[in-house]
Amino acid sequence: MEMKSTPNPIEAAGAGKRLLSNLFYGWGYNFYRRENQLRADDLLIRGKLSELLAQCRAHLASLEAAFRREHLPAPTREHPFPDPTAVARAQALQRQQRDIEALETAIRTAPVPEMDRIHQRHRAERDTLEKLVAVDGDLVSAIVALRDEVLRLDDATVIAQSARPLPMDDIQALWKRREQILSALEESE
Repeated sequence: MEMKSTPNPIEAAGAGKRLLSNLFYGWGYNFYRRENQLRADDLLIRGKLSELLAQCRAHLASLEAAFRREHLPAPTREHPFPDPTAVARAQALQRQQRDIEALETAIRTAPVPEMDRIHQRHRAERDTLEKLVAVDGDLVSAIVALRDEVLRLDDATVIAQSARPLPMDDIQALWKRREQILSALEESE
């Protein structure tokens, strides 16, 4: 996934204009710096990933509700206990929702490297942020594929009978790679 780049007008400025621009942009914070753009892009991408996963979870919840209405009626005198296979299938749908919710929470609350002036001098912050955004781009592709697969499911009985887990291995692997990038950054500090 390719990210657009905005040229930085301050880089070609003279010393006086650079000082004036830095004061204007908040004592040295420059919105045009590539690192700041990458940090903002990372936050935007992860917000969108959370939305996509929330769509998956909501669709599974509606399928589960339809399945429960159809296969788990209120107890009667003749049938005081629910069908154990139907209960197991409904629980499988709940587990899938919890897995998606856990991933959504991890993505939404994941850390981004802080903007620390001391460490900016001694580490390759731009390279790290570019790696994070690249992994986030791969995560977008994987989660969009997952969302499309989940939204194609329209019959709760079909899902419950298969009771197979959702294909989240690629997403988990990409998330581990993102965590490794951040852990390598912490070790270098």
